Amino acid sequence: MDPLGAPSQFVDIDTLPSWPDFYEADQLDSSPTPVEKPQIDVGSPFPYRKDINAKIILWRGDVALLNCTAIVNTSNESLTDKNPVSESILMHAGPDLREELQKLKGCRTGEAKLTKGFNMAARFIIHTVWPKYKSRYRTAAESSLYSCYRNILQLAKEQAMSSVGFSVINSMKRGTVRRFLEIHGETLEKVVFAVSALEEAIYQKLLPLYFPRSFEEERLSLPYLPTDIGNAEGEPVVPERQIRISEKPGAPDDNSDEEGLEADFSFIGSHAFARMEGDVDKQRRLILQGHLSEVALQKKHQRNYNRWLYRARAEDLSDIASLKALYQTGVDNCGRTVVVVVGRNIPVTLIDMEKALLYFIHVMDHIAVKEFVIVYFHTLTSDYNHLDSDFLKKLYEVTDIKYKRNLKAVYFVHPTFRSKVSTWFFTTFTVSGLKDKTHHVENLQQLFAAIPPEQIDFPPFVLEYDARVSALLWVANL
Repeated sequence: MDPLGAPSQFVDIDTLPSWPDFYEADQLDSSPTPVEKPQIDVGSPFPYRKDINAKIILWRGDVALLNCTAIVNTSNESLTDKNPVSESILMHAGPDLREELQKLKGCRTGEAKLTKGFNMAARFIIHTVWPKYKSRYRTAAESSLYSCYRNILQLAKEQAMSSVGFSVINSMKRGTVRRFLEIHGETLEKVVFAVSALEEAIYQKLLPLYFPRSFEEERLSLPYLPTDIGNAEGEPVVPERQIRISEKPGAPDDNSDEEGLEADFSFIGSHAFARMEGDVDKQRRLILQGHLSEVALQKKHQRNYNRWLYRARAEDLSDIASLKALYQTGVDNCGRTVVVVVGRNIPVTLIDMEKALLYFIHVMDHIAVKEFVIVYFHTLTSDYNHLDSDFLKKLYEVTDIKYKRNLKAVYFVHPTFRSKVSTWFFTTFTVSGLKDKTHHVENLQQLFAAIPPEQIDFPPFVLEYDARVSALLWVANL
């Protein structure tokens, strides 16, 4: 009830039935049975998960009325779109939201930006810009759509949001929400899809493909899954960037371009001669003698990276993820993705550093395809947190060429004298190409010259430390 005694127009998501509550045993009977298709014995890439299904709510209504942690607003790049969803959100949030949107200075397609909910029941509003679909730019549009979902959910995770209400961004293809809940859904309790009557009918058909509510529904839905379900995170896989596997050992790899490739080893031929590696000892000898071509070296390095990437996607890395030592945040002044590394959150002596390397590859593989910068917080680290040069060298050697090409800057925040010396030796004598990209940042104000403060998710202790040090310097200068 509101202060005037009238019923509240806002809807508490805890009162809404979850996706499994709608399940009926004969729900799929009306769907065409694939009688002409052979019996499918393989499991679905989206298996029945009772715990994940319990997080999903399909609700017919206005997303602006949801009482949850955050709702999603879909707009244009200037955040001035007048679509029904945006108009409703602006009306319920009040005039303060318009002022806040002007301060954001727009939002690029595929990005996600956060504001308060103001007069709405939702505490936050996540603003995103979906791509305008054109058939000739299908790949770019699908990648941008994936980025919308990924950045929204990543923002929800970083802000420890318990529930998110989605309006229809575009499509449910590839199950990006499902993949995120599988990997990072430990804090997210509810995901609400707020739809219209027409959209509800579409979602009723699509949701069972990605959130089957029984083993039977999983089996019946399998033939209707699209062929291009994306990778392990729901990200579109561009065929031109996949490794080309030669089924004939003697066939040459004509017109192959393996720079920045991604491998999915589940597609490799079953027989032992799907790929001929040649005489490995001879290759190594040629490398030492400087006779192996640069192209052959790149191919060898690419195969090695793809092995690491395959392991990273297959292994349970939840213990490393829980450290919150590596995460994606906003963009810098040049529009490049910002990746944060929190040194204090890396207990080097207690964790499996090989798993840490796998987690780095798992997180960074899709980020590194475009230009990015790294912000490393050295704040309040101790010997317990210091990464040794051997690990850093291995990381640098294992990572794909796209990492080195697209990494534009490393901001080393709150360095000590010892760390400055170590960094100089490492970038001078151990690896090449990093020295000119590394910048020591004594305080956050210096960092804000390159990255706006609202684009970085700061650990609280970093802000407290910086404020304390700045206050001491101010007193010392009196």
